[in-house]
Amino acid sequence: MRGALIVVEGLDRAGKSTQCERIERNVKTQLGRECVLYKFPDRTTAIGSTINNYLQNTDTQLSDEAIHLLFSANRWERAQEIINKLNAGVTVVLDRYVYSGIAFSMVKGLDPAWCKSPDVGLPGADLVLFLDVTEDVAKKRGGYGSERYEKIEIQRAVRKAFLEDLRADNWTIIDANNDLDAVETDIFAAIKSTFNNLPEQISVFK
Repeated sequence: MRGALIVVEGLDRAGKSTQCERIERNVKTQLGRECVLYKFPDRTTAIGSTINNYLQNTDTQLSDEAIHLLFSANRWERAQEIINKLNAGVTVVLDRYVYSGIAFSMVKGLDPAWCKSPDVGLPGADLVLFLDVTEDVAKKRGGYGSERYEKIEIQRAVRKAFLEDLRADNWTIIDANNDLDAVETDIFAAIKSTFNNLPEQISVFK
């Protein structure tokens, strides 16, 4: 059986990175499957380094269109590697993916169809886990506000874009206000269900 492509999305400080690490561990230990984790943006690549400078330094100026295309190009850098892993039976967990790129650009006023177009053809998710967290909880978590987009008004608009414009049948909404173990349990239940209904072919993002 091929691997599953599991995407974890959510607002900043929703606990995505922590839960991605737990997903990787649980798929290996509880399901006995190979599993790897990728984070987007991948700041280790040449394109990722440019993105990192933009996110960390509010003095770095790029047009909204340019940064959107850089985020997409960063995903394409890993696309074939991800496909190869899936075909080899390895489950791939992604900490953010196309949905984040589209949502953040949409709230800047860019056309939704244009925002989606650079990502068309990328490997499609079998499961999207949206970690939903309230503003009060997010602000209490360490490091909130340290990057360019960690502003309440932006986060509210992005959440709306996620849940009203991008949400699809393969999404599962997870209450990320709960403690880490409870969130992990909810996530693992969704993952097991996905494996039980995994199609033979890898889909593509449309």
